[in-house]
Amino acid sequence: MRVLITGGAGFIGSHLADAYLQRGDKVCVIDDLSTGCIENIQHLKGKPNFEYTIDTVHNQPVTAELVDQADVVFHLAAAVGVKLIVESPVRTIETNVRGTEVVLSLANKKKKKVLVASTSEVYGLSSDIPFREDGNLVMGATTKGRWSYACSKAIDEFLALAYWREKKLPTVVVRLFNTVGPRQTGQYGMVIPTFVKQALAGRPITVYGDGKQSRCFGYVGDVVGALINLMDHKDAVGNVFNIGSNQEITILQLAERVKELTQSDSEIVFVPYDEAYEEGFEDMPRRIPDISKIHGLVGFEPKMNLDGILQTVIDFQSGRNLR
Repeated sequence: MRVLITGGAGFIGSHLADAYLQRGDKVCVIDDLSTGCIENIQHLKGKPNFEYTIDTVHNQPVTAELVDQADVVFHLAAAVGVKLIVESPVRTIETNVRGTEVVLSLANKKKKKVLVASTSEVYGLSSDIPFREDGNLVMGATTKGRWSYACSKAIDEFLALAYWREKKLPTVVVRLFNTVGPRQTGQYGMVIPTFVKQALAGRPITVYGDGKQSRCFGYVGDVVGALINLMDHKDAVGNVFNIGSNQEITILQLAERVKELTQSDSEIVFVPYDEAYEEGFEDMPRRIPDISKIHGLVGFEPKMNLDGILQTVIDFQSGRNLR
């Protein structure tokens, strides 16, 4: 099979490329390196079944050729990270919405199956825990820059599902919940690589807000396996799936665990949201997925526990695991 991964030099995309190549498939990656990194795919260069293109999916002639050559398409290219979203809302909206429009429209010409990566952010301020795929999405005010990302990804979902219903383009939508592992950068606000980097350097570990907000962190290897299984399953088409772990932890507890595992002397300090991001910044108190739907279809269960996930990130940042 020939697989196209947009955003394939990103954290998740590069691991997905690894998995398909190990399976014996051919992989083509397109990435403009705006948030991806060429080092993520450096080890794949020169492999006979791997090709990469440094360009944006908005370049329609280039993307059209790549889509035309592919059997299936994973659309992972997106603006990611709370820091980037707050600082560059125009870029966030245009990257997410326009990129998805281009990929779906090109894939539709020859009905290439497309998996569109969305996010748990679309649940917004919903308090209906755990989040179910058929639950209501509760967006914050348009004056809060935070919600531009959630809304843009919700539009991506609507568009992907509309292409299936109206044009019979086989599409699958996944909502990813805090995927973590080697190669992830803290540059755009991802919490675990940030905490690990701070702890290893002996710098203060910065917890935003009061630290009582809770999250669930899924291992990238588990998530990639789920993505491949969904792409392989005909009954995934036209559906939305949560993917992640349901092991809940508060951000303060996470900071304490990182400090313990790294044997760091770092102090844990609290930074107000207004200082970290923008005045009036809103956050969700809890974000927990209901993963029964994907479990029912492909048997997905998270295998890596949180300590295991943290150790992979610690090892990677310590240079003990270069991949």
